Amino acid sequence: MEKVDKTLNQELASMDASRDWERRVVVAGGILGAFVGVATSLLLIRTSREAHAGPPAINTSDAFKVGITAIGLVRSIAALGERQR
Repeated sequence: MEKVDKTLNQELASMDASRDWERRVVVAGGILGAFVGVATSLLLIRTSREAHAGPPAINTSDAFKVGITAIGLVRSIAALGERQR
């Protein structure tokens, strides 16, 4: 019975270790995404101030183009996980 407990504990420990990289990827992605979002917002504000000192006038077609580009970027990043070692 002690051997079974030891084996089970080793398996559980290895499962935790294998999940560790997933947590690190999620945390790194969240931090990177927040940084990119804040930097992009600051650039938008700066450009808008330099151009006409007011809030940016973003129309539907511009928002749609940015959305499609963002979806393409996310798909490209997700495809990185499909490559085999």
